[in-house]
Amino acid sequence: MRNTLNKMNHLQKYCLRIADNSWILGNRLGEYSSKGPFLEEDLAITNVGLDHVGLSEAVYKYVAELDGTKSADDYAFRRAEHEYFNIQLVEYPNEDFAYIMARQFLFDVYQFLFLEALVDSKDNTLAALAKKSLKEVTYHIRRSTQWMYRLGDGTEESHFKIQGALNELWMYKDEMFFMDETDEEMMKAGIGVDLNVLKTKWEDKVTEVLTKATLTVPENPLFSLQYGKNGHHTDFMGYILLDLQYLNSKYPDAKW
Repeated sequence: MRNTLNKMNHLQKYCLRIADNSWILGNRLGEYSSKGPFLEEDLAITNVGLDHVGLSEAVYKYVAELDGTKSADDYAFRRAEHEYFNIQLVEYPNEDFAYIMARQFLFDVYQFLFLEALVDSKDNTLAALAKKSLKEVTYHIRRSTQWMYRLGDGTEESHFKIQGALNELWMYKDEMFFMDETDEEMMKAGIGVDLNVLKTKWEDKVTEVLTKATLTVPENPLFSLQYGKNGHHTDFMGYILLDLQYLNSKYPDAKW
């Protein structure tokens, strides 16, 4: 599939970034199923993960239609690591509940703002998917925001853990707003989103919530990362794909 991916147009790559973000994060959350701090939260984490998997499935199907030679399963299960275009934040492992909620909050704010803007896309399919998913993500951001308040302004231990998780994950935030040729072309065509505008809104919202949660906004990193949205991933990504692709590689002709 490598040659196909190298030759794909900007719309296909743009769509894959959207799908891959939700696909990888959804599966990360699925790893935590049955491990939540209490039953209701365990169910909530699982449902949020399923929401992400649902969005990724819909977008993969759209990419497959644009391609005409591959299936949605090909894109979900049959790509090499460098052929996935998700941001590195969603790859980060489930260290503990604080890391899960910090990761979720940072991404929820981004995804809510992104989908809110994508509703106005000139691509009717993306606009419709954004409108549908925005209802689910509105719940996601409300839930993760409440957890930031609860953990940040809770006990001394919960404050310490959520602040530590934020400090660790903060280095991944800039990738969400990095605009390359694909982003620029999609924005000019009226299909994509201006990530520079989103960055300001994201920073304002995150700062507002962290301040209310008695948390400190971490300092910006002093170095730049190579970005997952262009196929560069953390060491964690390979382990995710080992799990995701095992059955498909063992039984490639299986029908689901």
